[in-house]
Amino acid sequence: MTLQNTATATIDAGSFSRAQQLVAGISRSFEAKVVGQDRLRETLLIGLLTGGHVLLESVSGLAKTTAAQTLAQAVGGEFRRIQCTPDLLPSDITGTQIYDASKGIFVTRLGPVHANIVLLDEINRSSAKTQSAMLEAMQERQTSIGGESHRLPDPFLVLATQNPIEQEGTYRLPEAQLDRFMLKDVLGYPGPTEEAEIVRRMDAGILDPGSVPPPATSMDALGEVKEVVRGIYLDPAIVRYIVGLSFVTRNAGQHLDPRLAAVVEFGASPRASIAFSQAARALALLKGRDHVIPEDIKNLAHRVLRHRIVLGLDAVVEDVRVETIIDAVLASVQTP
Repeated sequence: MTLQNTATATIDAGSFSRAQQLVAGISRSFEAKVVGQDRLRETLLIGLLTGGHVLLESVSGLAKTTAAQTLAQAVGGEFRRIQCTPDLLPSDITGTQIYDASKGIFVTRLGPVHANIVLLDEINRSSAKTQSAMLEAMQERQTSIGGESHRLPDPFLVLATQNPIEQEGTYRLPEAQLDRFMLKDVLGYPGPTEEAEIVRRMDAGILDPGSVPPPATSMDALGEVKEVVRGIYLDPAIVRYIVGLSFVTRNAGQHLDPRLAAVVEFGASPRASIAFSQAARALALLKGRDHVIPEDIKNLAHRVLRHRIVLGLDAVVEDVRVETIIDAVLASVQTP
């Protein structure tokens, strides 16, 4: 039996059901360690299922490290955390060669980027050279050490964080490098009920570092889920909708209110349309559907576009936030 939306899209019903069960198991493992943060769970799962990387902006203490580590444990993957500092070298991330005096040869020691889920904490504190090395690894899915290429594992997900409060001693990520992140999410503080639950779980020892739940799935099973995601149906009308949104960001003067259009310097590249299509398929699976609907695109719009639309200095003067621009873009394109 197959699930079918049109004559061109079929997904084996058994595979789709198994994918839903595995995703639900990963979600349960995540929720056992991370209180609330449903949006973060959704964003990380989209990145994991599509191979896209995630940029998170939030203050400290909102469980970003716990979330990334828990996700790695849930899929039986390897987790590494890299604390970015101004003196961090590219070789500290990718790896280097060390001379073995006993054998008289150089041996390769792989860096922490060679893991399934890598947390780059405060990426904007590392130098531009180190940022470039890390982002190259993200794009090429490999590192070069001593003239030899070393493939990164599959799956491979980078979760980079930025603290919006502390700007002293930081290096702003260039727009071209920001574009390589599939999604950018902004985390807020938990509500009073959720914060009370965090305290309760801490007292009960549930959140202790040694408390590790068994994996909810395996790497092989995760690969099957990713295949199902690629088979989620994306109607041509949805594709036109996606491309229309990206087009408007690049031609704001023709489609947006003049006051808003005046502060937009650069719009989203075609990577935005690709990110929309891939992320929407994963989101559809998380919502229990074998096809993408317009609401999926609207749900993802802020996460896909907020780091790809470049605003000028007038935006600060006019007090215009990028989210306001994205809402105007959504309103200007007819929903299919």
